[in-house]
Order: sequence, then structure tokens, then C-alpha cells
Amino acid sequence: MKLESTMLVVTDMEQSVEFYKRVLGLDVIMDFGANKTLTGGLALQTAETYRDFIDAGEISFGGNNFEIYFEEDDFDKFADKLKACDVEYVHPVKEHSWGQRVVRFYDPDRHIIEVGENMKAVCRRFLDSGMTSEQAARRMDVPLEFVDACMR
Repeated sequence: MKLESTMLVVTDMEQSVEFYKRVLGLDVIMDFGANKTLTGGLALQTAETYRDFIDAGEISFGGNNFEIYFEEDDFDKFADKLKACDVEYVHPVKEHSWGQRVVRFYDPDRHIIEVGENMKAVCRRFLDSGMTSEQAARRMDVPLEFVDACMR
């Protein structure tokens, strides 16, 4: 068994494709009309066709019960770019207890998108601030070997 893709149902394919391109830098790599696959393996399916696939009258959006997660090496640059993208935030940039900075926002159909700081960048940020590897491991609540592996 192998997971092939994550698929989102969208109400406006062109609007969604433009959003994922403009905000996250994803491009269409396969276009089947009512279904498009983007770089990274994300697929978009029109609501009309998906309703037929599952024999449903209604599809609900905005349940706040899942998210699509991305990591970014240059988190500060992305966070600055996001400010100009006119997105609806779930929450602004925040730092989790383990030190990773994240931001969550909605796509046009109110699917939650999370973009987190790459964990290797978190290690680098802590070490660059003067922490030892042991201190960074404690702060991140990870084994020392994880910090050492991130720095290789």
C-alpha cells in the first residue's frame, strides 16, 4: 500500500490553482480538466465531479478538522510574502512550545493550510542564538541525535 496523493475538493478550479501558485508556488503538472495535480502531489478535484463520485448531494467546506502541512526553509521570507497575499488567517505566525514557528490560513474553500518553519532551520536558529546542542535538544524536546543529524 502506498499513499499517492492528497486531494482537495474545490468550488472554483481556476481560483484554487491560482491561489496555490501565488501563495505556495505550486504548479500544475497534470491537467485532467476537472482534476489537476500540482507539484508536491496535491490534487484538486471540482466539487461537481466529486459529488458524482461519492453519490452525494452536498459537500461541506470549512470544517476546521484537518489541514495540509508544508515546511519552509526561509520562514521569515514566506511570512512576509504571505502578508501581501490577502489570505484569511486561522492565526498569525506563532511559535509552538518546541520552538517551531508556524502560520495557518485558509484556501479559497476554507481548507486549512499550515506552513511551518523547517525543523532543521529551528535547530540552526537555536544554535545561532548561542544555545548548545544539548540546550537546543531540550528546548525542542527531541533527542540530541536529532539536533546533531539536522546539523549534518
